[in-house]
Amino acid sequence: MHFERLAIADVLLITPKRFGDARGYFMETFRQNLFTEYAGDHDFVQDNQSFSVERGVVRGLHYQVEPRTQGKLVRCNAGRILDVAVDIRAGSPSFGQHVTAELSEANGRLLWIPPGFAHGFCTLTDNTVVSYKVTDYYSPEHDRGLLWNDPDLAIAWPIGTGEETISEKDRKQPRFADLEACFPVFGDAAHGAPA
Repeated sequence: MHFERLAIADVLLITPKRFGDARGYFMETFRQNLFTEYAGDHDFVQDNQSFSVERGVVRGLHYQVEPRTQGKLVRCNAGRILDVAVDIRAGSPSFGQHVTAELSEANGRLLWIPPGFAHGFCTLTDNTVVSYKVTDYYSPEHDRGLLWNDPDLAIAWPIGTGEETISEKDRKQPRFADLEACFPVFGDAAHGAPA
């Protein structure tokens, strides 16, 4: 299993090792001891899965505020996605910046997005299945979001405006300029950021 730090070092791209033969392949998609070594000590409490019928489905950008912040370990089980993590930790040197990774059934990669990031993805194929482990339970009263196509974030989505399939809730998310200070201290271990 290979762990790669992206341009925002707290976000990890994980590539499992595949062992294949005439039957197909086997791979470990999660190994607690290695994950802890690279990402720190996080307990996963819930697994989620989404199915998107068409290419161009956008989900996000989502996050939860204190005290119910979530880290997410994201994997694409069928199809392909462009996965996005936006740093919303006030005081972080990468505050307001984002990283992306293509996750697919073919490449088997996972993306670790720690607490303090807004997360979203866009499907690149029809019939896409995405699963992710989270470090806290879904909490409607702590659920927040950012506008997926906010020009201030400058995310290079693989679709044009008007080509997306997106929920009404996500169409009405606030802009980054209106972000509430929900992760106010970068470097505070309670927020999942490095001390």
